[in-house]
Amino acid sequence: VQLQASGGGLVQAGGSLRLSCAASGGSFSSYGMGWFRQAPGKAREFVAAINWSGVGTRYADSVKGRFTISRDNAKNTVHLQMNNLKPEDTAVYYCAADRTDWGTREELYDYWGQGTQVTVSS
Repeated sequence: VQLQASGGGLVQAGGSLRLSCAASGGSFSSYGMGWFRQAPGKAREFVAAINWSGVGTRYADSVKGRFTISRDNAKNTVHLQMNNLKPEDTAVYYCAADRTDWGTREELYDYWGQGTQVTVSS
């Protein structure tokens, strides 16, 4: 399975960005999908996850109410809509696929994309 993340960029605080992750190969519609991020000098952290059908979602407390994860199984894509962005959201964002679950622990994810940079200026 190959994952390609896109949609990052530079935005002012309070602005919005929509990240996309395109999957190829494998059985995308059966995978749980997650977004993680890594800020400079910090460990990678969980942001959001969605189950195979799109009905179940999870969010880190720091993004709850501002970010929305969604998926389109017909197009093998998962999105992360990020609103009301803050400088502390600045990080490289990674999408990941989990063959059996859709948890918050990065070590349980099987496939990873290359990451896309999000920079939020104050």
